[in-house]
Amino acid sequence: MWEPLPVPIDLGPPCPMIVRAESLPPRHCFPEHAHDWNQLVHAISGVLTVTVEGSCFAISPEQAVWLPSGTRHRVGSLLGSEFRSLWIAEDAGAEVADVSTVFRVSPLLRALIIEAAEIQGRDDATGYPDRVTDLILDQLRRAEPLPAALPWPRQGPLLKLCEALYADPSDARGVEEWGKLLGMSGRTLARRFEEEVGMSLRTWRRRLRLFKAIELLAGDRSITEVALELGYGSSSAFTYAFRTEMGRSPQAHRLGSK
Repeated sequence: MWEPLPVPIDLGPPCPMIVRAESLPPRHCFPEHAHDWNQLVHAISGVLTVTVEGSCFAISPEQAVWLPSGTRHRVGSLLGSEFRSLWIAEDAGAEVADVSTVFRVSPLLRALIIEAAEIQGRDDATGYPDRVTDLILDQLRRAEPLPAALPWPRQGPLLKLCEALYADPSDARGVEEWGKLLGMSGRTLARRFEEEVGMSLRTWRRRLRLFKAIELLAGDRSITEVALELGYGSSSAFTYAFRTEMGRSPQAHRLGSK
């Protein structure tokens, strides 16, 4: 079960931007709601699960979700997250996106979001907070949209399956074993997974490993430790798989994201 958190309603409309900084404990969420302004959902650490317009997916600190004004959404975290939410006025976000969009968060945009949260509410006669806001809006207009984050089932047995694999991506049990555990045949599990998540369980697990790799590489674990935690037999096998998907080695990715 997930614990609901009260939806914040006391900050007022943004003019042009308000930044909320909050720690999400494990298995806590903001229930489905909507705002009369745009919102950017971002985690500076950990992973967020975002449900919007009938779809549910997880985003890493390298990603953010743009929610246009009026979009109903739910935000939570399975394992806990440092959460940053940018509320942006309708006119200020007019050129970002007209529909819900997952964006890649550049190191510069990430740094600006962190800085905006740090300085919010401080008196500054130099106009520095306004310049930070302008830079964030400019970066959002230039941000690279992504085809999707990690798809995520909304409820039921498939949600339990994905949560278990997210907690332990090295789990090697196949579709028949998982089907038996969840009370269905392997064929039924495979069909339901593809229908609800939009890809095969095998493909999802491969993307999960990449997703978790990006999250783990942001910490201080060695490449070998990350490889073993993800279920790879060696660091070289992990490096090959990561390079195939990302176009660069895990070490190069780690250096480039700092």
